[in-house]
Amino acid sequence: METRINPMVNEVGAKVAKHIISAGRIVTDSGLPNTVRELVNIRASQINGCGGCLDMHTKDLAAAGESTVRINLVGAWRETTVYTEAERAALELTEQGTRLADTSGVTDQAWANAAEHFDEDQLMALVAQICLINAFNRLNVITRTPGGDYQPGQFG
Repeated sequence: METRINPMVNEVGAKVAKHIISAGRIVTDSGLPNTVRELVNIRASQINGCGGCLDMHTKDLAAAGESTVRINLVGAWRETTVYTEAERAALELTEQGTRLADTSGVTDQAWANAAEHFDEDQLMALVAQICLINAFNRLNVITRTPGGDYQPGQFG
């Protein structure tokens, strides 16, 4: 796969990425658990086919000590027993929030389920994380930013 343009080197792309990363720091400091954030990042990236983000977030989660079983089963989370109810609620909200064009949006049931497990600030952080990873997925997929070379912690 040949990269069309490197958004991290291009002046405009680097500025956009800087602001998305800055917004991501707000989510990081919000109290939303890191594992939930990374599971959200992985699931949205799977749906969007973003190799660059999948490379980054699977490696970062592994470096944080997460089991390979939980990392590898994210795409089939409904058919597993390895995720908490809160993680399952976050993954459902991620799927619905990522596939907006495929459905009528996020269901009240998915929202209520997430609201059972996260306080209002964490819920807003979860929504923001879904938005941010989708923005990065689109940036990387459109520019053909490949996965494979990321080293854990490389950008942080």
